[in-house]
Amino acid sequence: MHVNQSLLADLDLDPQFFVQQQLFNELFSENGRLNQHAMAQKYGGHQFGQWNPQLGDGRGLLLGETRDKQGKPVDLHLKGAGQTPYSRFGDGRAVLRSTLREYLVGEAMHHLGIPSSRSLCLISSDEPVMRERQETAAMMIRTCQSHIRFGHFEYFFHSGQSDKLQRLFDYCFNQHFPHLADTEDRYYRLLEQIVIDTAELIAKWQAAGFAHGVMNTDNMSIHGISFDFGPYAFLDDFQQDYICNHSDHQGRYAFDRQPGIGLWNLNALAHAFSSHLSLEEIKQALGQYEPRLLSHYFTLMAAKLGLQDATEQDEALISDWLNLLARERRDYHVSFRLLSHFQPAQPNPLLDHFVDRNQAKAWLDRYTQRLNQQSGSHAQRHQQMLAVNPNYVLRNYLAQQAIEQAEQGDFSEFERLFTLLSRPFDEQPANAQYAKPPPDWGKSMEISCSS
Repeated sequence: MHVNQSLLADLDLDPQFFVQQQLFNELFSENGRLNQHAMAQKYGGHQFGQWNPQLGDGRGLLLGETRDKQGKPVDLHLKGAGQTPYSRFGDGRAVLRSTLREYLVGEAMHHLGIPSSRSLCLISSDEPVMRERQETAAMMIRTCQSHIRFGHFEYFFHSGQSDKLQRLFDYCFNQHFPHLADTEDRYYRLLEQIVIDTAELIAKWQAAGFAHGVMNTDNMSIHGISFDFGPYAFLDDFQQDYICNHSDHQGRYAFDRQPGIGLWNLNALAHAFSSHLSLEEIKQALGQYEPRLLSHYFTLMAAKLGLQDATEQDEALISDWLNLLARERRDYHVSFRLLSHFQPAQPNPLLDHFVDRNQAKAWLDRYTQRLNQQSGSHAQRHQQMLAVNPNYVLRNYLAQQAIEQAEQGDFSEFERLFTLLSRPFDEQPANAQYAKPPPDWGKSMEISCSS
């Protein structure tokens, strides 16, 4: 139904794979050449804080590997392909609903500058699949550096398979971290890199107002990328403790808990390094998480407010802005976009955005005073802010509208969203309605894990 042409070009793959149906079937179909060598991977994971060793690719197959234009390895992974040895009682299928959501969000994240898996093509089906209701099946080919998760390391460590754990380490050094392979302290540096990459990823999530929803360790990539999307959400009205997963009854994966869960998951991963690193070395590596996350988050938020040479004194300005949004439940993305257009000493529609105009004006007065202290024109700041505060994000109600149409065989809205999200910072006047806050029925939609 869809081919991601920009990703196809990035991977330097032959577009004829997807134009010639016979060639596509020969390569990717159930009896195709790639499927004859496909594998399902085994891993475990901490799910909502509880260890579960009975996990694995229950509906996915690693078809093979290609190289991108920089010569780096990229997995080709078929999701929704049917039963595997790890399907347990599942049917191994993915439904159209979840496939469209993952397809769209991977591309949305990529164009927002947030590391993520991406989807190469979408394959629809008439096959009925039973979830909460009867739905239709779908598949997609997902790409990323690798599908190795925290849970791979955890599984071999907790099951006492030290030889396979070592083979996994060796494979990662040789295949994915060759710059560390010959270093004397390679295990420490590997853990350190995973810690730093994860910290910077979650800082990007927080700044972008993105809630993942299911930060189990089997959904955490060693490459620091957004991965295994389920009931995710970009914030609408700003709510620090927003829970996007209606199965998360305790709020473990609420938006404001994501930074802490990232460190919890890294602690779980670090156990697998204990045969190579001392406790103090592990603590030292993990100790880099919080300062790196806070530093990167502060840098991102200062840029969203157009603050040059930001210092600790600006932390209060950023915090008070977020508190203002939270008190009045203002839309996170619309508010930042309006702030991007703010010009001191000019008529200011931003005040009309708030109910308590006095509090808003008090904050804007402080903000104006701070802007007047920095070099560069307001026009330059305006353009810099527009380049980091998106006009368009993948709101859940927009995704749901595209899903409902696609379930009736009409993929035009999906195509429109896919194109729209490839240019999230542009005005795109013809699509201005997609930049508006959602209607009341579209806010805080409950999204299921079941897919």
